[in-house]
This record gives sequence, structure tokens and C-alpha cells, in this order.
Amino acid sequence: MALLMLAMTSVKAQDDAMMKAWEAYMTPGDVHKMIAKSDGKWNADVTMWMKPGDPPQKSKGVCEDMMILGGRYQQTNFKGTMMGKPFEGMGLLGYDNAKKTFISTWVDNMGTGIMVMEGTWDEATKTINFKGKGVDPATGKDMDMREVYKLVDDKTQIMEMYCTAEGKEMKTMEIKFTRQ
Repeated sequence: MALLMLAMTSVKAQDDAMMKAWEAYMTPGDVHKMIAKSDGKWNADVTMWMKPGDPPQKSKGVCEDMMILGGRYQQTNFKGTMMGKPFEGMGLLGYDNAKKTFISTWVDNMGTGIMVMEGTWDEATKTINFKGKGVDPATGKDMDMREVYKLVDDKTQIMEMYCTAEGKEMKTMEIKFTRQ
């Protein structure tokens, strides 16, 4: 009987620990509050480089950021032009409390894939440094991508995107966001 009681106590302790872990995992924290500070409407000045040495292409857009699902994720809706065509995109930004990492996804009307990136926070530079994969439409294969997202101040953010093809990293995009 003592052995059964010991086993039941151990199961209850495991259940309590699991509930505590889930509670911590699902509860938005200070990082989520930091993300929420970017909620609102933004103007976007976009600069793109198609290949090294080519002059950059410039365009404009607007986006709106809003926290969803109880403050756990920030949804971004972007509209503008890209390469002379109408452009729409949507992203999700979150912070995974268990993994202690930022997660970013992106979809748009210029492709049919989903870009997924994970990143870490650099307090000294107020920057999220993401790494992930995107599809190279010419080959159909994944390529390494890197994004640097800098929170300059409450009214300015800068996103830089880099792609690695054939072993060489190239800056492909920079967007300067200014709060409306």
C-alpha cells in the first residue's frame, strides 16, 4: 500500500509540474509587451537589390501591426508595390516562452511558400537577429536567409533581409518603417 501511495504522490507531482510548465508556456510576458509596443500603422520605404551591382529598386508601402490571440502573437498586414506590381503580405511574430526565441513567419502574393525564421534579442542594439529558410524560386530549393530587425525608437524600425545563394550572402532588402 505504501508503494501505491508513493506512486500516486509521484504522479500528482508530475501533473503539477506539467501544469506549471504549460501555464508558463502560454502566458504572455515582458517580451510580448515589448512586441506590442509596435502595434499601429506604419509607412514603409522599401529598397530592394535583385543581384550584386544592380541599382536598387525603391517602392513604398503601408503596414499595420496588431497583437492577436490574447497578446501572444503580433500579426502584420502589409500592402504596397514591389517590382512595379501590387504587393500584399502577412506575417506573424511571436516569442516562444519555452524555447526562449522569437519566431517569425511570412507569406505574400509573390510566392506560394512560407518563410519561417527564429531569432534572438540583442539588448545592446535593440535588434532581433533572425535566421531561417526561404525558397529560391529558380531552383525550388531552400536557401538560407537572415533578417535583422532593429527597433530604433518608438517611431522608427529598420528591417534588413539577406539571402545566401551559391555560398554568398547578399543584402536583398531594407525597409525603413515610420509610424503614421
